[in-house]
Amino acid sequence: MGYERHINHELSVMGCPMSLDEVDLFGDGAQEHWYEAYEILHRDAPVLRIPGGGITPGSDAFVLTKHADIEMVVRDPDRFISLTTARLRQLSEQGLSPEEVYASQHNLMYASMLSLRPTQELYNRHRRELTDPWVGPGALRHRDMITAHANDLVDAWIDNDDVEFISQFARPLPQRVMATILGFPLEDIPLLAEWGDAVVTPFVHGTGLRHELTPEQNAEMVARLDGFQDYIYDHVTAKRRDPQDDMVSFLCGVHYEALDRPLTDLEIAGIVHAMIIGGLETTQYALEEQAQLMCEHPGLFDGLRTDRSRLRNFVEEGMRMRSPTHGLSTRMTAHDEVFQGVDVPAGSLLHLRFGAANVDPEEFECPFDLDLERRAITRHLTFSAGPRVCPGANLSRIEQQAAWGVLLDRLDAMAYSDDNDWMHQPGIMLGTLRLNLRIQRAAEPRDLGIGRSSN
Repeated sequence: MGYERHINHELSVMGCPMSLDEVDLFGDGAQEHWYEAYEILHRDAPVLRIPGGGITPGSDAFVLTKHADIEMVVRDPDRFISLTTARLRQLSEQGLSPEEVYASQHNLMYASMLSLRPTQELYNRHRRELTDPWVGPGALRHRDMITAHANDLVDAWIDNDDVEFISQFARPLPQRVMATILGFPLEDIPLLAEWGDAVVTPFVHGTGLRHELTPEQNAEMVARLDGFQDYIYDHVTAKRRDPQDDMVSFLCGVHYEALDRPLTDLEIAGIVHAMIIGGLETTQYALEEQAQLMCEHPGLFDGLRTDRSRLRNFVEEGMRMRSPTHGLSTRMTAHDEVFQGVDVPAGSLLHLRFGAANVDPEEFECPFDLDLERRAITRHLTFSAGPRVCPGANLSRIEQQAAWGVLLDRLDAMAYSDDNDWMHQPGIMLGTLRLNLRIQRAAEPRDLGIGRSSN
């Protein structure tokens, strides 16, 4: 079965592509037709050349859409160089200090990575020592906290007949979870959300496959980030003096064995910056799209209520079918390469289309069908793969499973309301701007697990 067109197919400012010449993945309204475009690309141009789209003048970019190609690229960072790594090498060769990098780039993560991750080996140690205990394998310890926050959010609308699912659940849940993990007060979430929105500006409002901002947009983004660094520094100072059970306190006290020293305030701030980028958007859009799948598949909600052993597979299939991040231009070729018979010169920019890879019919039989019995169900590329797989993948998975556990406990049913417009936000994330649902409270809520959060 091919992709079943939604009502937004007719609402987009862009016409639905019927042939390769009409495919545009990056124009206004493209989000409404991505999946139709992927079917065309898989058939006619699995490696799509974008003339002049490369990093250097006169070089090209190539959009990869096949699962096998993208998996090969992300698993080999030496052969396919990370643009971040290349940029950090340039900055290092210029002899700039992390503080000078921040002053010029206004990017806390870049400044921090300059001293923490100059090599792939150090990148791996960085994850093992600094982030894995909190958002990697160690994220399992947050399940009760996540469940409590989810229950608190549901409490606010459980007695209503409907709910705007994004603003009242899918968005605030990862915000609350990340604030709790970092050790920031929940009352600061609106401020953190504003900074988080500013940080991802290129991926929402940037144009083309390089997510480029105009000088005016860039200046506005920098202005919106005013106070972010000082906010983190204030918390670092407080937690160095009075550590708590949170990630920032942990980072303040850790002795970073890879460099045989404690972390600087700027390095901690850069890690926090990365957590805010990666810890909010993916989970929000995954939950929102999974709610749509619940509404579009009769019997699915009831089936999962009675058989929770299938919940993990639902989360994985949901992320595969409706990838939160559809594509990133993050790699370049170190050597001449050939993909699907197409010559790709050294130094070419690669746009990795994860959303297309996850519905590649050569990798996934009946890719547009929700199949909770699918073989090797976690092999999708939603979080990338290989040595640079998303460091917070474990946390996001636990959040999604815990969130649906609460929703299945507290509700008997959910369905679409009549007043949805189905339009998606711009950029490379898949997520509708709003999602109104009709809900039915469970007559006798099932095991709620634990009490409410105390934050």
